[in-house]
Amino acid sequence: MKYNNQITSIAIGSFDGIHIAHKTLIDKADALVIIERNGGYLTPGYKRANFTEKVCCFYHFDVIKGLTPEKFIEKIQTDFPKLKTIVVGYDFGFGKNKAGNAQTLQALFEGKVEVVQEVSIEGVSVHSRTIKEYLREGNIAMANMLLGRTYSIEGVVVSGQGLGKKELVPTLNLNVEEYQLPLDGVYATRTKVKGVWLSSVSFLGHRVTTDGSFAVETHLLDRDIGEVRGKTEIEFVDFIRPNEKFESLEALKKQIEDDILEAKKRVT
Repeated sequence: MKYNNQITSIAIGSFDGIHIAHKTLIDKADALVIIERNGGYLTPGYKRANFTEKVCCFYHFDVIKGLTPEKFIEKIQTDFPKLKTIVVGYDFGFGKNKAGNAQTLQALFEGKVEVVQEVSIEGVSVHSRTIKEYLREGNIAMANMLLGRTYSIEGVVVSGQGLGKKELVPTLNLNVEEYQLPLDGVYATRTKVKGVWLSSVSFLGHRVTTDGSFAVETHLLDRDIGEVRGKTEIEFVDFIRPNEKFESLEALKKQIEDDILEAKKRVT
């Protein structure tokens, strides 16, 4: 971590999602100190680095959660010996049981502490937890607006039940971990395949009409790109409808055809 010797300003936070409010902190610092937790992410782990050009340094919460505010600041100053400025959000909490806040930080740190005030869009305060709530409601439009980008997830292509290609439409089935998934249902999406973003319609939820298993699957609109392996990304453009059970495969196929037509209106 020799490069840390050159860093004079850092922004501290979880930075899950690297949303619009996060960017106001990021713009004021040389590097990010990212507090990493486990699961339910908008942007898991190292992928946060894909949305910023700043240096990203990760502290895992389980490692630092027992530190008092004083010990946490000692660690920061040891890891960044040239540090002059710390940037945090107005609701920043740190140290064991979140005993410290922005005011505590100002008292403990000898350098400059810059506190960024609340960022709101159309009267809605921008927080990762708020974005997650919108995703769970299927409100992709609001989630994307607060993020300042189109929400995306990544998964590994796996074998599906085999029914789609034979009886319905061919899909790529993804095993998705760590990410906060949107409300079960059908979405107009874009899917990244072999490095290219393609228009698609995607479903996530339990296959209540067929085998009942949970799935994340995406159908490429008017494209047949052959066999796909490895990791694939899906961007959620718009919500089409909630998950529902159909009385027959014929009824499900008819609805899928309608979903495809609707998706084409929204992503192409």
